Amino acid sequence: QVQLVESGGGLVQLGGSLRLSCAVSGSFLKVNTMGWYRQAPGKTRELVASISSSGRTNYADSVKGRCTVSSDNDKNTLCLEMNSLKPEDAAIYYCTAEIVIGNLQYQYWGQGTQVTVSS
Repeated sequence: QVQLVESGGGLVQLGGSLRLSCAVSGSFLKVNTMGWYRQAPGKTRELVASISSSGRTNYADSVKGRCTVSSDNDKNTLCLEMNSLKPEDAAIYYCTAEIVIGNLQYQYWGQGTQVTVSS
């Protein structure tokens, strides 16, 4: 059973910073691309940032320049650091990973962690 567990969400002040972590556990061959998505009330889930197993990163335009995604391939962990938080950053943040089991790849999701931006 593969599990993704996020941590680090909560209440963040407007203009402040946050750090989210995600740990992948279970039995699998390897982890390919990992990423963070978010979903605000009434909106569709959107990509925030992703990182491939080779370290290539991709960011949403809305977070470029104030967000860093990183991973530890040995520990199968993912981290998201974001600063200069805006009201529109408030959402549930989900960790996702492409997991290889046998000769197939599956996409797994964490349960989500709430980020609230306060003024």
